[in-house]
Amino acid sequence: MSISTRLLRGVAAVAVASMLAVYFGKGTGQSTVVRAAGTASAQINVLPGMPPVQDPNNLYSADGEGMLSPTVKNFPSRVYVPNSKGDTVDVIDPGTYKIIDHFALPKHTKGLLEPQHVVPSWDLKKLWVAQDLGDQLTMIDPVTGKEGETIHVDDPYNMYYTPDGKYAIVMAERELRMDFRDAQTMKVVNRVPVNCRGVNHADFSIDGRYMIATCEFSNEIIKVDVAAEKVLAHMPLTPKGMPQDCRISPDGKRFYVANMEANGVHVIDGDNFKQVGFIPTGKGTHGLYFSRDAKYLYISNRGEGSVSVLNLATQKLIAKWTVPGHGSPDMGGVSADGKSLWLSGRYDDEVYVFDTTNGHLKARIKVGKQPHGLCVYPQPGRYSLGHTGNMR
Repeated sequence: MSISTRLLRGVAAVAVASMLAVYFGKGTGQSTVVRAAGTASAQINVLPGMPPVQDPNNLYSADGEGMLSPTVKNFPSRVYVPNSKGDTVDVIDPGTYKIIDHFALPKHTKGLLEPQHVVPSWDLKKLWVAQDLGDQLTMIDPVTGKEGETIHVDDPYNMYYTPDGKYAIVMAERELRMDFRDAQTMKVVNRVPVNCRGVNHADFSIDGRYMIATCEFSNEIIKVDVAAEKVLAHMPLTPKGMPQDCRISPDGKRFYVANMEANGVHVIDGDNFKQVGFIPTGKGTHGLYFSRDAKYLYISNRGEGSVSVLNLATQKLIAKWTVPGHGSPDMGGVSADGKSLWLSGRYDDEVYVFDTTNGHLKARIKVGKQPHGLCVYPQPGRYSLGHTGNMR
């Protein structure tokens, strides 16, 4: 059989499988996608209301270089930096590396607000500054880059969105809860006890039906049923430490969990909820960010001032980028064109910009006191799952 004939038959098989998926999914209230694996294919039922998965072999296929949604394509390109010990936000023009705006967050009688992360809304139309000690969210209008309304929300250390866009999930770390809130009104729908300490970072399965979340102060991760809004299981990590950021691999087969005290990344089989590997990366492993082509994972090592680069195909580290002199790279994001990695310098009151083509530090920008979860915006993607821009 010729190569062209085999290709044609393969295309036809995928087309038939796609039509069957649509047919059998019709009327069930479930969107479906087909995962191709050689000549075999399997149907995946995604969370009802969740946008379809465009490419099951790359969950980030809509996050490629310059692939901005029509919703955000006219937003000015900015980097929003929450200064956790300054109760302020700095706004940077990424074209000039200059701070072009700065505003103080609304004060209250409790003292420090501690803005931790700037979170894009599921529909991409708003940014929220999550302030856990202040028990409030402050909106930023990405059209103007200006501060908007502030609303009361209990303990928003971090925030995510369910893949169907119905709920915002507030990671109420201090309260040992995950609060499901109406994504539009922010009213509480369900408060879910997690029975672990320091719940703060998370990501969702390929079908959106469960999420894996990290518990920083009890050395464990939890698995949460999204539709049922309940914790299914707890799992301690080896080696022990302080789990931080959590991201699912492009093929949806594993989760990566950064561990700040174990100095590396745990590899988790989410479906079977078991640890299948550990990759040492550097002191103080903290943040996880995928390249725009979904071939590499950028891993910030806050304790040693470096970024490790993981080749996802080989599961091998291929480079380590360093901040000259010293640094504390923490949370951030990748530029829309994929050429820059922006990270806050948590304990150096600065922001770093790495050139992703060669690892060189392009800029270090002085900002407010203890910058944390900065957000590069707009970013490519169809919708936001929260954090500083977990887009799909």
